[in-house]
Amino acid sequence: MSEEKVKEWSARQKFARFLEEHKKRKTPERFVILEKIFSSQAHVGAEALYNLLLADGYRVSRATVYNTLDLLVEAGLVRRVTLGDGMTRYERVSGSINHHHLICTRCGKVKEVKAVNTVAELLPKKPRSFEPAYYTLYIYGMCSSCARREQMMRAGTTEKSR
Repeated sequence: MSEEKVKEWSARQKFARFLEEHKKRKTPERFVILEKIFSSQAHVGAEALYNLLLADGYRVSRATVYNTLDLLVEAGLVRRVTLGDGMTRYERVSGSINHHHLICTRCGKVKEVKAVNTVAELLPKKPRSFEPAYYTLYIYGMCSSCARREQMMRAGTTEKSR
């Protein structure tokens, strides 16, 4: 079994326990939503997830998507993130909880990179009344594809102006 499938299976087990402990129904729709998030490498918004489910032939309501996302966040399996455009997206919680997001300001592409011990650099002296749980750093710039495209456009503009 691949590492991704193991993570997804483990998440299914944890979600099933969470639903039982909170006396919530274990519906197929909830597990399909979990599966879609864990199979996606992207940060997905609720509406995009809803549309993806419909396109794949699942009959699920918007309310079910939003409510299930809330349950997944509460269960600690999914995290809400806002990547600078004001839209809430969701990412699976797996591997290192501390990571950075490289966000292209042109196309909106998001890439996750593993964090080094940034908290020690940001908080060299731990505040007495604060216990850090996790952190995420957003770094904005231009992805290599957009940078290449812009460089080609500049080169074309320079040649035309000669």
